[in-house]
Amino acid sequence: MVRKYVVAPHGGRRAHPDISSALRAAAERPGPALIEIAPGHYEESLTVRGDVELTGQGGPGSVLVSPPRGTVLDALGTVRVRGLLLVGREADVVDCLGGTLTLEHTEVRAHDGVCVHARRATLVTLTDSVFRYGRTLFAGAGGNIERCGFHDAADNALAVIEGARVSVRDSRFEGSRIHGVRVSDAWAELVGCALTGTEKAAVMADTRAELTMSACRVDSVHAEAVMFIEQSRGLVRGLRVSDAEHGIGVASGADPVVRDCVFADCRDTGINVQTTGRGTFEDCEVVDAGSVSVFSTNGGAPRVNGCRVTGGNVGVAVVDKARGHFAGVVVEDLSGVALRVFDESRAVFEQTRVERCPAGLEVRGNGGTTAQLTDVRITGFDMSAVAVTGQARVTLTRVSARHGLLGFGVGEEASLRVQDCDVSATRAGGAVAFGRARLVARNLTVTGSEAFGLCGTESAYVDVADSRFDDCAAAGVTFDESGGGRLVNCSVTGTRGMGVQHNGRVDLVSLHTSLPVVERVPEPAPPAVQVVNHHYHGPVFNAAVHGVQLAWNNDEVTQRIIQPDPARATPGTTPRATPEVDRRTIQALDDQNGATP
Repeated sequence: MVRKYVVAPHGGRRAHPDISSALRAAAERPGPALIEIAPGHYEESLTVRGDVELTGQGGPGSVLVSPPRGTVLDALGTVRVRGLLLVGREADVVDCLGGTLTLEHTEVRAHDGVCVHARRATLVTLTDSVFRYGRTLFAGAGGNIERCGFHDAADNALAVIEGARVSVRDSRFEGSRIHGVRVSDAWAELVGCALTGTEKAAVMADTRAELTMSACRVDSVHAEAVMFIEQSRGLVRGLRVSDAEHGIGVASGADPVVRDCVFADCRDTGINVQTTGRGTFEDCEVVDAGSVSVFSTNGGAPRVNGCRVTGGNVGVAVVDKARGHFAGVVVEDLSGVALRVFDESRAVFEQTRVERCPAGLEVRGNGGTTAQLTDVRITGFDMSAVAVTGQARVTLTRVSARHGLLGFGVGEEASLRVQDCDVSATRAGGAVAFGRARLVARNLTVTGSEAFGLCGTESAYVDVADSRFDDCAAAGVTFDESGGGRLVNCSVTGTRGMGVQHNGRVDLVSLHTSLPVVERVPEPAPPAVQVVNHHYHGPVFNAAVHGVQLAWNNDEVTQRIIQPDPARATPGTTPRATPEVDRRTIQALDDQNGATP
């Protein structure tokens, strides 16, 4: 049987003048007690023991319990509080020492203190309540939170630490000076929650924490929406993020699973994996990221499957000794490069689609920088579909590049291997190798290039077999300067331009073409011209000189090189068909790879 006690500060029949006197009376008799409290301001600290329920009468906030300092409610036993306003300073406003504690329709305000402190082995339930200014702390405790609000916390609004287990549903966290929710060496579940206005990560999982989030929303935060660090794990599903610095961050060995999430309008990155962080990201979407949509750096190693990147600057960037595996990714409508691999990083892209981006893939770095593309389609690019420089190594298998400036380009000392790939409708060319790069291609098809199909220039080496070059405007294949290599069982078709223009350093084995094959003999170096100045009236020439300008008796000399007039070319010589295209293409590759991330 529940015994009832009434508290009325202005007196009444069988009423107690304050709450503490009613608690003392209840403690003198065994069994559960119900204490009904009339509206008023009670300046007292409450010590509750046993099976006790405190219920406020009147509307919200009509029963205010606020001592000058110290703990407001000290609970041990089975304690329930309903409809009270508890205000404290410089201490734990509510301290659950043992047993169970339930707060319903209650507001707690902590000025320079903790709203609720759930200690080890206790169980605290918070329902339809509000907590302001201080944090709510579960230290080794169990907890259930439903339909609560946490506002303007001076540090973390909710801290789950030291092995605690807390479930939070349909609650709101706003204006926290640090984190909205911090989970450290503990377990927490957030379902249907909203977080906004935090100064650091809205949700932080650290120190081997286990965090589960489902159908939550995060907006207008100054740092990450969600952050996993220090070997934390968990599952994030159905999260919606907008206006965060980073949508989700993973670092220092953390390895969460993230599914069906949307990261929109993030000021820096949507997905950020760094410092040996990992993580599996499935069926997520990143929209209009300010810098990089999916970023792996400094040893990060994410696995990204079935994700979509729309708008923003750079799509996927793997840099600074990072790794990444990307499958089923769609990248669309960016202002920068779609895929980037730099600086000793390694990336694998499978079944990836890139559309309407200035550039497809950029790879740059030393020999430890690698990228593998399989079943990738790149369309609508302004620069190149694939550009590889430095000493990087790239392998393309079943890669299609359509409607852009250049299909595949490799330069400096880099290496590019192409297998079963096709390039069509490009303005500058199908594939080019320059510098001292190496291009190896098998079953490459280039169709409808407005310039060349394949080009080797400078000292590059090109090894191409079983490939076709169809309807290329200037030349199917062209080699100049000291570039060399071989063509084995290749064909050049069409009705315009040349079939092959080479420099004598290329082995043509089983070449099939009806178009002209021209070997361009390098022009001999011009004889040295000796100019002797005897300080008389002008220079003395020892051989014939053409196209020069001379000046003397002045302080400044301007040298200008006059290009030969094509109209005066020696009869019988074959003018080069593609030098200007080659320089333009190489300059575009240099510009593309010189961009900063």
